Amino acid sequence: MPYQLDHDLIFPHPRLADPDGLLAIGGDLSVDRLLLAYQHGIFPWYSDETPILWYAPPQRFVLLPSELKTSKSMRQFMRNTSLTTAYDRQFENVIESCSTMPRDGQDGTWITDEMKTAYIELHRLGYAHSVETYDSDGNLVGGLYGVQVGKVFCGESMFSKVSNASKIAFIFLCENFGFNMIDCQVHTPHLASLGAKFIPGDTYYQLLQTQNLQPHAFQPSF
Repeated sequence: MPYQLDHDLIFPHPRLADPDGLLAIGGDLSVDRLLLAYQHGIFPWYSDETPILWYAPPQRFVLLPSELKTSKSMRQFMRNTSLTTAYDRQFENVIESCSTMPRDGQDGTWITDEMKTAYIELHRLGYAHSVETYDSDGNLVGGLYGVQVGKVFCGESMFSKVSNASKIAFIFLCENFGFNMIDCQVHTPHLASLGAKFIPGDTYYQLLQTQNLQPHAFQPSF
């Protein structure tokens, strides 16, 4: 049974999550609570129709940047495209675009107004970051955002208004920021095709214990 949170800043151990990953219900999206959650591999995922739901899946869907799979056709596309990448220029627009992008099999969005406000504050404080894709006219056409926990990037969502725009942003993230792991949270065929895979939750949580959660200046390593 999921743990009912109150005003205390505490979470049960991730091993106590239900088989589907649901760990706790309630609480709030304060900065302190979100940082405590991400430090222990827990993330919020809910809708306007439910209370705040906190997840810690027993199997984590992650991508190791060293195992990134980029097809020959994608590499050719990236060499020839006029699309360009940047980072942390339009975090608020990225999260807004992610919240309004139609998703196959979903009636609405899990990125509520409350979530937007919380993650924009995390970005302001240096914990959450975005990677953006722009067309030749400088229009934002794709991107992603997430929370950095040391050398682990906990991806939250991505969007694409033109073909391959989000994929370019994801590849840029994997190849240029020195991350050891990208936490993809939820399985998608798109991310699996790039090399994402399931690992045991305990393996993921042990890695997080070695990471330093602090504000980071989001800078490529090239």
